[in-house]
Amino acid sequence: MSLQCVIIAGGLATRLRPLTEKIPKVLLEVGGRPFLDHQLTWLARRGVTDVVLSLGYLGEQVEAFAGDGSRWGLSVRYSQDGATPLGTAGAVRQALDRGLLGPRFLLTWGDSFLPIDPRGVFERFERSGLPALMTVFRNEGRLDQSNATLEGPLARYDKKGGAAKGYRAIDYGLMAFRREAFERLVPPGAPKDLAAVCGALSDAGELAGDEAHLRFFEIGSHAGLAAAAAFFPRGGPPRGLLVLDRDGVLDAMIPDGK
Repeated sequence: MSLQCVIIAGGLATRLRPLTEKIPKVLLEVGGRPFLDHQLTWLARRGVTDVVLSLGYLGEQVEAFAGDGSRWGLSVRYSQDGATPLGTAGAVRQALDRGLLGPRFLLTWGDSFLPIDPRGVFERFERSGLPALMTVFRNEGRLDQSNATLEGPLARYDKKGGAAKGYRAIDYGLMAFRREAFERLVPPGAPKDLAAVCGALSDAGELAGDEAHLRFFEIGSHAGLAAAAAFFPRGGPPRGLLVLDRDGVLDAMIPDGK
């Protein structure tokens, strides 16, 4: 069974300057490999078959690196931003209008590594019958400001006001959507942020929730990049948390103390 994942990777990465003046964020080296290599390896090993990369700044370098995706056993295609930035949701709508998206797909960020089973998340999304699903991680304000919570089978999400509402979780960075959610909520060619789409779905009770139990890693800041570098060491797994294959590529992650 095919499984599609959209990776949003079109940002300017200004917080990482000067590292990203000449190289896109997803190609920064982490543990001796471009970060995108870690992402695509993990997705391919866990059942994803088709990747759509939504690109902007220095996107031609990403295309040159990933090609058609065959080295990972994937089909990789691209949707490049135009002259006018469309925001994260607008970029997804653009990929949809270009005929790149299937009826249902996963979505994640180009600067995030998520030790979670994407196929399991997608199967729970399918069973929910709702137009979207958000994975959340019980954060308690540690990794970033909490913006989400679970209420039974639903996720409640408020990007800016969640902490004031007493939410103790954060959106984990892996979502699943039915294509119709973007057809309904994002006009063609109109700039829109994905947070606004998720907020609208949450308010309407149309956002399923799924809990992640292992922390995510991101390279959106210098501090995040340093943490990710410690997570993907050159010399072997730290603190017994990682299981690497014989080529030094992450194969699995286990919780602390397990």
